[in-house]
Amino acid sequence: MMNSVDPNSLERIVPDELQSDETTGLETLQLHLDRYRFAKDNLIPGSVLDIACGVGYGTALLSNSPLVTNAIGVDISSPAIQYATQRYAQPRVNFVRSDALKFQPAYHFENIVSLETIEHVEDPRALFAHLVSLLAPGGRLIGSVPVTPSVDANTHHKSNFSIRSFRHLGEAFSLKFLSSHGQVQPYSPLRIALRQETRASNLRRYLALFYIQHPSHFFLRLCSTLRDGFNNKYITVVWEKPSM
Repeated sequence: MMNSVDPNSLERIVPDELQSDETTGLETLQLHLDRYRFAKDNLIPGSVLDIACGVGYGTALLSNSPLVTNAIGVDISSPAIQYATQRYAQPRVNFVRSDALKFQPAYHFENIVSLETIEHVEDPRALFAHLVSLLAPGGRLIGSVPVTPSVDANTHHKSNFSIRSFRHLGEAFSLKFLSSHGQVQPYSPLRIALRQETRASNLRRYLALFYIQHPSHFFLRLCSTLRDGFNNKYITVVWEKPSM
């Protein structure tokens, strides 16, 4: 029997346990799979590190590339890693439980993929720097973040990004921008407010009080809604580390 992983968590998608009527969860899964396919199409020959791999379906997808010699999925959640090991491990795919900032492998990776991760940490620059340090010269770092506000609604998110601020992270570490992939996910504010989606039950409660205490987040949300409507937007970026 698989170890228990909450399939309704905002931060954990378990494809085998999504219900057919869970619209937001199914749409989110497709967005994640689309990001992983984009990442797979931009890999170079060699090893792959998937940081914050969740239950491992993305790591398995990446490993299917003929360019990949081996893939390692890392996540801080023991249940997620146990699930991934039982469901997706194979000779070229392994899973390791570790905090992303504390993960210290014995070698550098030709490819590092970190999707929907950097916005979760208190110091995104420190995590980005660590990932760059694990990347082999000439290697590729592929990362994604939301580029519409998310800190207000999602208590797991610590930083908001724009396309410009996320790309600036790569520039700050002398990475070469290669390409990017944008995504748009419409949402129903009514269904979210009424918590009619299973995953919506994990959104921040007392949002009005949060806005009173943090008015800057209210204005971010207001500006985003006026500019983008009721849509969440995401960007996945491919960078290349300079060769030595």
